[in-house]
Amino acid sequence: MSLRGAVADGRVVAWRNLKRVPRIPELAAFAVLQSIMFVLLFAFVFGGAIPLPSGGSYREFLMPGIYVQTLGFAAITTAIGMADDMHKGLIDRFRSLPMARSAVLSGRTLADVVYNSGILVVLMLSGLVVGWRVHGSAGEFVAAIALLLLFTFAMSWLGVLMGLMVRSVEVAQQLGFLVIFPLTFLSNAFVPTQTLPDPLQPVAEWNPFSALVGATRELFGNPNPFVSGSFPSEHPVPLALAWTLLLLAVFAPLAVRRYRTLER
Repeated sequence: MSLRGAVADGRVVAWRNLKRVPRIPELAAFAVLQSIMFVLLFAFVFGGAIPLPSGGSYREFLMPGIYVQTLGFAAITTAIGMADDMHKGLIDRFRSLPMARSAVLSGRTLADVVYNSGILVVLMLSGLVVGWRVHGSAGEFVAAIALLLLFTFAMSWLGVLMGLMVRSVEVAQQLGFLVIFPLTFLSNAFVPTQTLPDPLQPVAEWNPFSALVGATRELFGNPNPFVSGSFPSEHPVPLALAWTLLLLAVFAPLAVRRYRTLER
């Protein structure tokens, strides 16, 4: 099949996945409410107890971490969706149709990027309500959004891989939390890395989630404390881009390979 046909099939599958949102509005509603709950919890309950070493607004420090956390946990939703399609036999039906094999995976990841873009907009609006502001230029703002969406695309491929590796929706959810939860909380998303125990500081600084959080803080012009003199503190944007491209380069081929082995 031609590249144009594969792209067209991918759009059809993406549209099929997006049509589930208005049919099951609870999916988006609970995802948004969960994210807003984290914003309110950390901003108003824990915010006063977490001073920043360099000063500045904790709420402005917090919001980029919330954005990255939400987009990272979106991989779990992708894994659950893929596992559900496998369990219901939908993937087998797709294989029987005269369509590009790549469309199942590309359509899923494309739909997830669009879906999470909407959630990101809602999160940013809630951030404005609690005091988050953008102090960077318009170009830096656009660059931060592009970096977040590219990260979403990479994490979607991780979710696809996890969904294809398990045999049930329940296991997909548990595997997703097992992988994503430590990466999110062993980072600079909610606390400066300087406040962590010394052995954990380099681990947290080189965490891909920390790199993206630091990059978006810098581009948004928000407080961005790092341990001074470290590479992540001096080059957060290139490091975040490198991590994101590496995740995409690793997990996309692995997901495609796993999908092909299912056909044998």
